[in-house]
Amino acid sequence: MGEGPTDTDGRGDGRARHVAIIMDGNGRWAKKRAMPRSVGHQRGVEAVRRLVRGLGPMGLDCLTLYAFSSENWKRSEDEVDDLMNLMRKFIKSDLPDFVANDVKLKIIGDWQGLAPDIVAMLEDALAQTADGSKTLAVALNYGGQDEIARAAAKAAAAGEITASAIEAQLDTNDLPPLDLLIRTSGEIRLSNFLLWQAAYAEMLFIDTLWPDFKPEHLAQALNDFARRERRYGGR
Repeated sequence: MGEGPTDTDGRGDGRARHVAIIMDGNGRWAKKRAMPRSVGHQRGVEAVRRLVRGLGPMGLDCLTLYAFSSENWKRSEDEVDDLMNLMRKFIKSDLPDFVANDVKLKIIGDWQGLAPDIVAMLEDALAQTADGSKTLAVALNYGGQDEIARAAAKAAAAGEITASAIEAQLDTNDLPPLDLLIRTSGEIRLSNFLLWQAAYAEMLFIDTLWPDFKPEHLAQALNDFARRERRYGGR
């Protein structure tokens, strides 16, 4: 068994505090069952619900989910409309669950570029969950390269282009360091997600399609993480 993290910020107990997930495989899940892609996305939302309700027992401080990338606009208009409508329904139906489960919502990415009614709903959700002790960060209209470019521009405007200055301007500047990044569906790439934050994160790529992902999968991933030895470039 590994020693767990060897850094100096107090995370040396081997416990993951911040996990991010690239939720991949909704379309393939639906295709395997001869169902429309929209059904796959609906089942994907159910998988998110399961995780939100299980955040407390998992012991995580933060879970970050890749919900809609800046590249997803390239999909068909019908699919994008389905995703936006799902987002509206999810916010309306699940906000009470966020409050009941003591979950604070955070949005990263250019989410204010979404439809005005969605922006208003998100602003209301952010306000209603502001006192939550655990954080669910959702990446909407997000791209890692764009995030770094925006942060670097802000750092330059402030007169200092250093790693720490850029990091302070990232969308995730108020979140714990990323410990573990998971991607479902068997694909092995980051797809422009948390590129800066993943520099020393552990990574796990699993074959499970996102709609089939359950809290048990996350628990197993956390157990796997606890056995890893994190060296951060050291020996």
